[in-house]
Amino acid sequence: MPKADAAFVPNMTGKVVIVTGSNSGIGFATAKVLAARGARVVLAVRDEQKGKEAAATMRGTTEVRKLDLASLVSIRSFVHSWESPIELLINNAGISSPSLQRTNDGFELQFGTNHLGPFALTNLLLPKVTGRVVTVGSLAEGMARLNLDDLNWDRTPYKEFSSYANSKLANLLFTAELQRRLTAVGSKVIANVAHPGLVSSNIYDEATSSIMRLVVRYMAQSPDMGALPVLYAAVADVPGNSFVGPKNFMHMRGGPELIKSSKAVKDESLSRHLWQASEEMTGVHFPLGSVTSRQNLQTAL
Repeated sequence: MPKADAAFVPNMTGKVVIVTGSNSGIGFATAKVLAARGARVVLAVRDEQKGKEAAATMRGTTEVRKLDLASLVSIRSFVHSWESPIELLINNAGISSPSLQRTNDGFELQFGTNHLGPFALTNLLLPKVTGRVVTVGSLAEGMARLNLDDLNWDRTPYKEFSSYANSKLANLLFTAELQRRLTAVGSKVIANVAHPGLVSSNIYDEATSSIMRLVVRYMAQSPDMGALPVLYAAVADVPGNSFVGPKNFMHMRGGPELIKSSKAVKDESLSRHLWQASEEMTGVHFPLGSVTSRQNLQTAL
């Protein structure tokens, strides 16, 4: 059983790691540990100045690059400028929006930033990934009601938490389908999801619920603790499509362990159709060979 600290993270000298949204919160805590272990850590952030300020406080080798997951242009620009192999891609950046907003590409802001952005970034970078893809999810996925006919909230009345939960279910469905595809084409890359628990981070800064603000204030754990499931999903000896979260208080606090996802995550038809919809919305496709039949994917399980 891993301890409630980052001692399980091995020496990462020579490894290249990209952490999105790493100028604060869980992303910052994750990047800080990996840089201290010897990795070359790239802080992929919307605000380069904040990224530089964060990097300046870290021990080790860091680099700051601009990346806005709410913009497909920004994502493609980031990928176009990338050349070296990547040991770890950590899709950490995420938002919660109290009102219906749109990305630069017209997607509902939470779904676009929390799912479609990481979907596009991961697939575009995948030919250079040699180790793992870790996406930060949430147990909120268990309360999602994903409507494949209205992923963009064009007709459904917008609700902040419903949108957030849907985007987190999308993270897990994306990871499950990505792992099936990786296995089917013989790739050794592993895709995992991490639930950081209830963490005091800036994603709650615009929370509209006073109850939620009180819960976060008095019950949330630190970003350093929230980073432990992310780090464990990134380096521990666990199978692909693992879901890692805290072990205590209904998986809201404590050291990391493997946890269970909802029944919806095991729905291969749902994950396949979400993947297809995501490809259509972003114009980005799985780049590692052709997986043309479901029989190939079933054989890979």
